[in-house]
Amino acid sequence: QNQLAESGGDSVQAGGSLRLSCKVSGYTYSTYYMGWFRQAPGKEREGVAAIDSDGNTKYADSVKGRFTISQDNAKNTLYLQMNTLKPEDTAMYYCAADPDVYRPLTTSDYNYWGQGTQVTVSS
Repeated sequence: QNQLAESGGDSVQAGGSLRLSCKVSGYTYSTYYMGWFRQAPGKEREGVAAIDSDGNTKYADSVKGRFTISQDNAKNTLYLQMNTLKPEDTAMYYCAADPDVYRPLTTSDYNYWGQGTQVTVSS
């Protein structure tokens, strides 16, 4: 059973930083994509960053240069380092995984999801 568990969400001031973690268990695919998505109240869930099993990354334009996705395969953990946070980054952040992804930042391409962790950025 694939399980993803996010942590690291918090309330911070604008300009601050956070690092989100996603612990993965039971996921045994040798090739895969993993991604971070976020959903603000009243808005659709959107892709933030994704990484494949070769380490290739993809970012939404809104976070390029501020967020960095990475993975530690030894710890089965996915990370999202978020710097220079803005109030518009406020959202519930989810990690997702799937062995077969065509569009890395598209929600519907992923079948396995965590429960989310809340990030709130105040001005």
